[in-house]
Order: sequence, then C-alpha cells, then structure tokens
Amino acid sequence: MTNEGKLFLGGSRNPDDSFNKPEYLDLKFGNRHGLITGATGTGKTVTLQILAESFSNAGVPVFCSDIKGDLSGIAAAGEEKDFLLKRAEQIRFSDYDFAASPTIFLDLYGEKGHRVRSTIAEMGPLLLARLMDATDAQEGVLNIAFKIADEGGMALLDLKDLQALLNYMGEHAGEISTRYGFVSKASVGSLQRALLVLEQQGAEHFFGEPALDIRDLMRTTQDGRGIVTVLAADKLMNNPRLYATFLLWLLSELFEELPEVGDPDKPRLVFFFDEAHLLFDEAPKVLIERVEQVVRLIRSKGVGVYFVTQNPLDVPETVLAQLGNRVQHALRAYTPREQKAVKTAAETFRTNPAFDTQEAITGLGTGEALVSTLEGKGAPSMVERTLIRPPSSRIGPLTDAERREIIDRSPIAGQYDRDVDRESAYEILMARAEKAAQAQAAQREAEEQESESAAGRWTLPGFGDEPAEKPAARRGSGRSGYQRETVVEAAMKSAARSVANSLGRAIVRGILGSLRR
Repeated sequence: MTNEGKLFLGGSRNPDDSFNKPEYLDLKFGNRHGLITGATGTGKTVTLQILAESFSNAGVPVFCSDIKGDLSGIAAAGEEKDFLLKRAEQIRFSDYDFAASPTIFLDLYGEKGHRVRSTIAEMGPLLLARLMDATDAQEGVLNIAFKIADEGGMALLDLKDLQALLNYMGEHAGEISTRYGFVSKASVGSLQRALLVLEQQGAEHFFGEPALDIRDLMRTTQDGRGIVTVLAADKLMNNPRLYATFLLWLLSELFEELPEVGDPDKPRLVFFFDEAHLLFDEAPKVLIERVEQVVRLIRSKGVGVYFVTQNPLDVPETVLAQLGNRVQHALRAYTPREQKAVKTAAETFRTNPAFDTQEAITGLGTGEALVSTLEGKGAPSMVERTLIRPPSSRIGPLTDAERREIIDRSPIAGQYDRDVDRESAYEILMARAEKAAQAQAAQREAEEQESESAAGRWTLPGFGDEPAEKPAARRGSGRSGYQRETVVEAAMKSAARSVANSLGRAIVRGILGSLRR
C-alpha cells in the first residue's frame, strides 16, 4: 500500500474489530528516532525487518544487528505462505509482494560477513574505559596514555600498541607523573590485565586496520534503494559489553563525521540498536550522558536511531524522551517490575479513548502492536492497536551458501578482508627500547675500556703486569725504589726549611738591632 513520503506499518483496529485503517510512519520524521519494545516472541524482530526493508525501498540506507541469525533473511525474497497472505488481506495490503533487500553483511570475526574494525585511537579513552570496566583512576591513566601517544606522534591502532604504551608508562611512571599527573603502577597493571581479558575474548579481531569507513554504511543501489547493512552478532553476543561498545562507537563516529543537514525529507541513515538494554546496564553516568547527547543531536545530521529492547524501563528517561516513533508489542505483567513496565509504556503514549492502553499492552497477540508515530508538526499521533504488515523478505535465516554468495558479490568485497599492520606505537616504542639498550651496552663497554686504561696509567712499580726489577744492593731489604725516593724528598724538604728559618731569624735580629740605635 503506497503513500508518497510515508512507510506503511500495518492496519489499525476499528470498533468492529477489523484492521483496515492504514498506519504510516512519515519519512520526514524518520530521523526523530524510535523505540520497539515487547516480550520475547511477540514479533519485535519482524517489526524491525519490515521497517528496515521499508526504509530501504524508500532509498534510505539501514544499519541493524542480527542477534539470533534470523534477520539475515532480509537478503532473500519471501515465500508465499497462507498466514502471510491472510495477514495482508486482513489489513488490505493490496501491494504486497515478495522481494529481497540489497544487503551487506559485516562480522567482527570475519566469519559471516566482511571484517569490521576500529582503531584504538578512534574508540577513544571513554569507550575503552567502559569496555575494560575501568575505575576512575584507570580511566585517568588511559587519558594520559592517549595524550602521550598524541604528543609523541604514535598511532594507537591495535591492542599491542596500547599494551606497549602501558608498559612504557609503567617503566617511566615517576617522570610521567611529574608531567601529566599521578600514574600508579597498580593502575597500569590492572589495565594490562583487562587488555589480556579482552584479547582472550576476541577483541583483537576488532581493533586494527583497515578501519570501517562509515560512508560504506550509507550506500544506495543504482535503482535508488538503500542498502541494508547487517552485523552478524550471534557470536559477538558472547561478549555483550563489546557488542554495546561497538554500536555506540558507530553512533559516535556518525555523530562526529557527518555534516549538519537539519530536517531532511527523509533520513540519510536509519540505525537499529537491538538488545539496547546492554548499552545502559551498569553504565557510568558520563556514558549515559554521552548517549543522550548523541541521540539528541544526531537527528540534525539526518540519522534516525531506533532502540529495540524488551522493556521500556531498559532505556533511561533522558533518552526515552528523545524517541518519537514507538511500536509496543505485548508485555507480561506478572511481577511488580513487569507491572511497572506496562504502566510506564502506557504513560508514554498519547491516550486513545477507544481503549485502555495499559490493559491493551497485556492483551496484544503475536504480530500485533500499539503504534504511535509523529505527524503534522511533529506531535505524536493517538496510539492505535495495529496489526503489523507481513514482510516482503524471508522470515528466517539464510543458508550458509546463500550468505557466502551475497558476501562474494558485495560492493565492499576485498576492502576489509585483509589486515594492515603499519608502523604504530608498538613499533616505535620497540625501536626506542632497542636503541636505548644498544646505547647502554655501548656505554658499559666504554666504561670498561676507560677503567682498564686508567688501571694501566696508575700501576706502581712492582704492582703492574711486569714486576719492577729490584736494585741488586738492596734486594734483600724488602723496600722498593718508590719508598727510597720518598725518604730523599723528605730530607731535602727538611734542609730547605732549616735554611729558611735561619735566614728569617738573621733578618729579624738586624731590624731590631737598628731600632735600638
């Protein structure tokens, strides 16, 4: 069902229980962000899928993560199935057909998509501290490390660069503390252990070059469709903090690199953040403030961010207030926390007098949701109970062969698949250490030669390499020539003193005698 400048989401419920009133998301408000919530199995992933393919068909590039592997089906055309055709008929979706979306697959491990990397420098000390679960003191050490690297012209690209720099800081903690502030060896040691844990968890696959160019997330096809970039995250989810930090890094890069465009007719990119609660779990205040800042300001760069999570309470209120387009699937209300979540979700919608929003949330069926989008001058629409439209792409995962075929003919094939290891902090510090070791070895050798030369100059007769020959007349006396010279000199000095004293006394007597006269 087409409507110029709008995305068809589904049909809302009428008083007669039919679902033939179309619900749309206005493209010009697509960069005002959104929220998709609901319990497991209620249809969140399919909603994400239909939004992604709808934005793609409208010429908007999309980035999303595939947590379980079934979102990969967006790259294949769907198949005619009775329940899909029935849903399309139920909501009067007359334009329903089956088609694949143009797709690029990424994978931090390079197994189910093109390798994707960032450098240590691009990640920055704040996100690294979050990734390493660093204390305030350790985060301070990381900031000093980045300062030293910047002033020393040392690129921080991968884990071994940061490890080498931290090792250098530990060895020179005293002089670094004098210049930059206190650096304790204990903090440095803790960071080195944290880096070791990250390495064991596979983070070394993420840090390095070539780093991901964010412009590759904003590609379109020749026929004007936006390319959907899917991050394979099923293995990455074994390290939830790395997953959340990586997606936040992507958002930060988009925020810093893209120019201001105001409010365009349609977004330049739509970013889906699945399992969004991982971003905020135990996050320090400074990180939440950073997320809030990015979400608030990135819309002026033409980027829409859609958080996908089970519970609206997973998202801080300061961030929740920025999310204008909302799709709420069913929630359970058995525990006090679940009841609070239902109440919170209901209160975020503009009330519809036709039904009780809080009661409706607990009674929604699979594929059914409460929908409210921005309309008019940016005000939220009245919440509607909606049957979400069926996807045009496949529901379910691709086969390995299908995925490999798409990867091989990808527009970025070969661009990120080979590691690049140029000169960086590790090589520079190793060269300095080797040069210093060579200088120390040369200095020790020179000191040894000087010591040997000095010993030769100051060797006394009878104690050198060649024993001095003793005079025949005094051979049995046991005294050396050096001792005899000393006695002679002493006698001469004594005689000189006696002559001087006698002369002095004579002069004094002469002077005194003249005075008497």
